[in-house]
Amino acid sequence: MFREAIQQMTGYTPGEQPRREKVIKLNTNENAYPPSPRVVAAIEQAAAGSLQKYPDPVATAFRERAAEVLRSDLPEITPEWILCGNGSDDILTILTRTFVGEGDVLRYPNPSYVLYKTLAEIQGASVDVVDFAPDWTMGDEFAVPVDRLRLAYLANPNSPSGTVVPAERVASLAAAMPCPLVVDEAYGDFADTNCLGLVAENERVIVTRTLSKSYALAGIRFGFAIAQPKVIEQLAKVKDSYNCDMLAIAAATAAIDDQPWLADNRAKVLATRGRMITELRAKGFTVTDSQANFVWCTDSNRNLKELYESLKQMGVLVRYMPYPGWPEGIRVTVGTDEQVDALLALV
Repeated sequence: MFREAIQQMTGYTPGEQPRREKVIKLNTNENAYPPSPRVVAAIEQAAAGSLQKYPDPVATAFRERAAEVLRSDLPEITPEWILCGNGSDDILTILTRTFVGEGDVLRYPNPSYVLYKTLAEIQGASVDVVDFAPDWTMGDEFAVPVDRLRLAYLANPNSPSGTVVPAERVASLAAAMPCPLVVDEAYGDFADTNCLGLVAENERVIVTRTLSKSYALAGIRFGFAIAQPKVIEQLAKVKDSYNCDMLAIAAATAAIDDQPWLADNRAKVLATRGRMITELRAKGFTVTDSQANFVWCTDSNRNLKELYESLKQMGVLVRYMPYPGWPEGIRVTVGTDEQVDALLALV
C-alpha cells in the first residue's frame, strides 16, 4: 500500500510540547516573549472579516511589507522575490519537492537540522552529509560535486550550535556547487550578519526565513523564501493553492511591520544570551558562542542525558541532542531572565 521510501523512513520527531502547566520550556527555541500587540489586533480584525472566503493565495500584503523591510540588506528585492508558506518547514518542503526527485541526492551539514533528512527520504532520495569541523567551520568538501546532487541545505545560524558560516564563505561555496544552495536563516534575526545579499549575486542561492522565532509567532506558522523572481516563479508551481490562511497572513504582516518591537525583543534576547553563556561557562560547561536564541552546551565531566532527565523532573525542559561522532550536548533556549535564573539554580 505504501511507497517503499515511506515504509523505510523513521520520520521527524518534533520537540516535546508539555501539556502540564508551570513548565519552564527551553527546548524548542520559541521566543520567550509574546508577539507585537499589533499581531493580536490584526488577528481580531481579520477574524471579524470574511473567513468564509479563501485567503490571498500569494499573501500580497505580507510580501509587499517584507520587501520594504528587507531592502536594506537586499536593495533589489520586490514582492516578486518572496514566496510565503505555512512556516519555513513548508517552504523547505516546497524546495525539496521542486529540486529533488527519486534517486537524487540532497546535501546538508552535520550536526544540523534533522528535518532535511526526512524531506529527502519522503522524495525517495539519498543524503550526502558533510561534517562541520570541530570549530563549526565548513570545509571545501561541502561544495564537491557528486552524481545526482540536486540541492544543499545550510542552516545559518546552525542548530544546535548557533554558529554562523560567514556570508563570504557561503558565497564561495555556492559558486562552486553544482546545485542550488538553500541558506536556512530561521534564526537569522538574532545574528550579526545574513546572506540576503547573496541572492542577487547568484540565482542558485535561496534564503529561507520564519516568523516563529524572532517575531514570536511559532503558533501561527508563517515562513517565506527569498530568491530571484524566476526561481520564485517555479517554486510557486509546487506550493499548495492556499498554503497561508487569512489569520496567519494578517498576523505575519502586522508582525513584520513592527520593526521597533523586533529591535527591542532582539536586544533582550541577546542580553540574556550573553549572561547565559557567561554563567554556564562558570559552572563548567563548554558553551559555543551563539548567534541564535539558544546556546549549545557540552561537558565531558557530566552525563548530560541524566542532567536532561533531572531537569525535566524538576519542571525545566531543555533539548538533549546526541549526534553520532560528536560529543553529546544539550541545547538551551534563551528564556526570560527569570526562566534562565531558575535553570542556572538547578545546574
